[in-house]
Amino acid sequence: MLRSGKLPLVDASLDLRLQPDPSRWTLGRFLEDVVARHGPRPALRFDGETWSYADLDAATRSLARGLVGAGVGKGARVGLLVANRPEWVIGCFAAARLGAVVVPVSTLATADERDYVLRHADVSLLLLQRTLKSRDYLDELQDRHPELASCAPGRIRCAALPSLRRLVCTGSERVPDAAESWREIEELGDDVPDALVDALSDEVTPCDDGMLIYTSGTTAHPKGVLHRQRAAVIQSWRFAELLGLRAPDRVFTAQPFFWTAGIAMSLGATLAAGGCLLLQEAFEPAGALAMIEAERATVVTAFPHQEKAMGEHPSATARDLSSIRLSRFSSPLAKLAGITEDAWGIDASYGLSETFTIAAMLPADTPSEIRRGSSGKPLPGTEIRIVDPETGAPLPVAAPGEIAVRGATLMRGYAKVDPAHVFDAEGFFHTQDGGSLDVTGHLHWTGRLSGLIKTGGANVSPIEIERALAHYPGLKLSAAVGVPHPSLGEIVVLCVVPTEGARAPVESEIQAFLRERLAIYKVPRCVLVFAAGDLAFTANQKVQLAPLREAAERRLAAAGAEIAGHRYGPPR
Repeated sequence: MLRSGKLPLVDASLDLRLQPDPSRWTLGRFLEDVVARHGPRPALRFDGETWSYADLDAATRSLARGLVGAGVGKGARVGLLVANRPEWVIGCFAAARLGAVVVPVSTLATADERDYVLRHADVSLLLLQRTLKSRDYLDELQDRHPELASCAPGRIRCAALPSLRRLVCTGSERVPDAAESWREIEELGDDVPDALVDALSDEVTPCDDGMLIYTSGTTAHPKGVLHRQRAAVIQSWRFAELLGLRAPDRVFTAQPFFWTAGIAMSLGATLAAGGCLLLQEAFEPAGALAMIEAERATVVTAFPHQEKAMGEHPSATARDLSSIRLSRFSSPLAKLAGITEDAWGIDASYGLSETFTIAAMLPADTPSEIRRGSSGKPLPGTEIRIVDPETGAPLPVAAPGEIAVRGATLMRGYAKVDPAHVFDAEGFFHTQDGGSLDVTGHLHWTGRLSGLIKTGGANVSPIEIERALAHYPGLKLSAAVGVPHPSLGEIVVLCVVPTEGARAPVESEIQAFLRERLAIYKVPRCVLVFAAGDLAFTANQKVQLAPLREAAERRLAAAGAEIAGHRYGPPR
């Protein structure tokens, strides 16, 4: 447990050139600012349709009036179960300009995961797209909660989701049972004047609650990271500057909007710069390449494994990708785009969901020999110190320890968790990441001190996987570990010990079992079977994860296993 106490005031001088006025750091005012600067310019491009900044503002204002008519006010929790579409952007800004708390819900979440988020976040109104690929989210909700069928639209009463009152589907067509269409919600605002929306927006401050982001941690359930309005806004202006984005840029993003990177680095930064964001509903490499080529994308923001999937796709070499001016030099896309020098990259950066992405970074155009030497420098308005993981005491320069942060974009806290369990007496958040600060002030991240697995840009909690397997037959013990992978960062590897006399565990069966209970990125890439005697245990009989991780890596190397395009060990 960390010590609690009064949090210090945070220096508001953040050296933001694009928007230095701290009173403008709300999501509503952010939209006003970018619309005032770039009104007729294209802001979003999706499914062959272009949305200008002015279009985005008009659509956001229309939905905001409807939300007021639906009873949404300051502090209400508005869920967004929508893929990377214009409706996500409109829903986010419409709710936020009223002072509501936006709760992005992962489109990858299983029904169990989604219901946990909706209940834990106290979501009262859920904006959702009805279908995505093979899933029908509305049918899933109504099949899982049959009592919804007997509820009138706008008057939902469901004991499993006690705060939920409205389900609103994207589109204008009528929807069945308790749900309402987007158009019907907009109609609720027909008699709501713009002056009322403006008055509500005027009462929203940068330090008001703005977003509740769910991310896996070291607990069995995802944690709700509660951020102030200013966090997303500061990071959006900041990313536009650090990445060197310009108004003519056409930015293709593969980062989902339900995580902070998609919100700040892709959506917010593009709007802050006055660029046009090219949206693909759900990442698919062939479609992504076709869009980049057809739309003449100049910037690509994607996770390394997504860049790899695009660069290695059979159609990649036949595409004209010469329009790309900014892409990681290490990405296969850079070579296809004709980028021959390592002149731009986000290598020198460190951040987490709790700081709404970056806490340390160097400008992306920093010379590569400097950029590749560290994890960046603490950003203005952010303090980083290295502490003893056991005592919390600050450590001297160059000494390795645990990274602790505080600052203007640090979360308010975890939803429904006492701050005494989150921050120390000086307001620092202890990240459970290892690192050091050198004499020049550069941060050097060395890895996680906890068992948390980082795969493909997402956090995966081993406890969540192990809990899902609690009732799987024939397993005496299960432990999930992260094994290094060149493009994914880590892969999830499940190590199991079978019950004496039980049938040998079958990898495909375990994976299929978990796919029904966990989002796909949490399902282990492989399952390794161990004997109990192969494992090392602590004094209180917990599996020692470091030796297990090393053993798993040795097994993969010995077998020459090929996982997600990477072969472990020597080639056969």
